[in-house]
Amino acid sequence: MFEQTFVDGTAKTHKPWTVMLSFLAQCGLICVGVLIPLIFTDTLPRAQLTSFLVAPPPPPPPPPPPPPAAPKVVKVIPRQFDAGKLMAPKTIPKEIANIKEEELPPPTTGVVGGVPGGVPGGAPGGVIGGIIGAVPTAAPPPPPEKKATPQRIRVGGNVQAANLIRKIQPTYPPLAKQARIQGTVRFTAIIGKDGTIQNLQLVTGHPLLVEAARSAVSQWVYKPTLLNGEPVEVVTQIDVNFTLSQ
Repeated sequence: MFEQTFVDGTAKTHKPWTVMLSFLAQCGLICVGVLIPLIFTDTLPRAQLTSFLVAPPPPPPPPPPPPPAAPKVVKVIPRQFDAGKLMAPKTIPKEIANIKEEELPPPTTGVVGGVPGGVPGGAPGGVIGGIIGAVPTAAPPPPPEKKATPQRIRVGGNVQAANLIRKIQPTYPPLAKQARIQGTVRFTAIIGKDGTIQNLQLVTGHPLLVEAARSAVSQWVYKPTLLNGEPVEVVTQIDVNFTLSQ
């Protein structure tokens, strides 16, 4: 069977026009594929075409070379002295310096050991301005401060009792005497500059004895207390004693 299929030459084609038709069809397809991009240019990427068609910019020019360095001019100063000997100049200078010597101040006359700026007739070795001007004078002492006199002082009760001018004895309350109540009523008082009682504050005392003691003490009069020659107020303590024997 295989021999009849591949060996026998009856299966070979005898139509060359089919080969030619196939070749022409393939050539037509290639031409169509080449012409379509040339006809429909709007569908092609514009940026890619531009990069293909536009030439790249030229490279920047190279930087200019640095300017040549200016040659250093070395000024040769001619030597005027050589081995301690004056040398004659080789060229005549254009300008000649004129040396002008300043005049010396006139000599001042003085004595041996004197001080410049001293007074004629002064002692040798003296001090400028003299001894009185050289020694600094001491500043005068400040005036003594005037101490302000206080307006109120505190004095003990026994001391202030000696200045009592007018003393009113308190009346013993009958109710307290019947109840046989006795004791001491103590006040804190401010004696004015005129010696009268101005402020009377109770410290201790029996209630039945307080009013009688307050009524009597408020009428007391003291001698004005002087401090540095001026009357002042006095804060003191006043005791009023109540006994059944009085």
